[in-house]
Amino acid sequence: MNFYIASSFKNIDNVRNVTQQLKSRGYIQTFDRTVHSGIGTLQELAAIGAKEKEAVLRAEIFIIMLPAGKGSHVELGLALGAGKAIFMYSANDEMNDIEKTSAFYQLPEVQKIIGTIDDLISTINRSCDLSSKG
Repeated sequence: MNFYIASSFKNIDNVRNVTQQLKSRGYIQTFDRTVHSGIGTLQELAAIGAKEKEAVLRAEIFIIMLPAGKGSHVELGLALGAGKAIFMYSANDEMNDIEKTSAFYQLPEVQKIIGTIDDLISTINRSCDLSSKG
């Protein structure tokens, strides 16, 4: 299964950890945003945006790891509109804090995982295993 991870660069180590764990289980990453830093022009930014859009649409699994930036939330909108399997991860309960949450976090198609990275990985594995048995 193809996956895409949206997050803030604040989470780069966790994103790389999840990426490695999913790849070791046979999942395929559609785009790795963590290798693209130091973007200096609007043209470079537009090229990255086009790649990210394509990658979100090619992914079957969309993962958003909080805290996430504005680009991640645009990607979440793409994933919602395209009917992707969506997993939202946070180490704490901020996604359920009325002062910090978004209405889109509360949609039924967003599967929320609060806890450890291992909790996220096992939830994705269980969900994808169930959907492939169908």
